[in-house]
Amino acid sequence: MELVNLTEYLVKELLPNVENISVKEIESEGDKVIQVLVPSDCMSIVIGKGGNIANSIRTLVQAAAYVKKLGRVRINIDSL
Repeated sequence: MELVNLTEYLVKELLPNVENISVKEIESEGDKVIQVLVPSDCMSIVIGKGGNIANSIRTLVQAAAYVKKLGRVRINIDSL
């Protein structure tokens, strides 16, 4: 659950409107998958130019998972 809170914090700090954000964890084939749902008009903010922001979020969350020995983590970012 720590990784969900970290991901939610990172996404909420990027967006001006934080009411319509959903972040939840799903178990899939032994991996943890964090599903991030944001409004479609905010997708460009979360993904960034060339996917730089999304890759940075993934790197931070995966590093936290490695330090805490929580296994592999994937992050899926979709629109509502």
